Amino acid sequence: MTTKSFVANTTSTVAVKNIPTAAQIEAWIVSYLAELLEVDSGEIDVTIPFDRYGLDSSVAVGLTGDLEDWLGTEVDPTLLYDYPTIESLVNHLSSELKAKS
Repeated sequence: MTTKSFVANTTSTVAVKNIPTAAQIEAWIVSYLAELLEVDSGEIDVTIPFDRYGLDSSVAVGLTGDLEDWLGTEVDPTLLYDYPTIESLVNHLSSELKAKS
């Protein structure tokens, strides 16, 4: 299920902007890590800290940059340290996106 918000554009019409659900954000991050680590996405545990997957700061910056592009909103690379698991990061991002809508 996708949550939608309405955004007025400059021509005074209303455009619909889709906001990814927590499940969609989680699926994106799991898929990203699985591809990066060359493992099956079923092997990614959302409760295991990012550092246990061997992610260094350059990977964190790359992941958050790509996530930022996908979400269409700013994602600070330090969020991976503040929210060290996929589960906690998804919960944070989902709450932030809902608050902005």
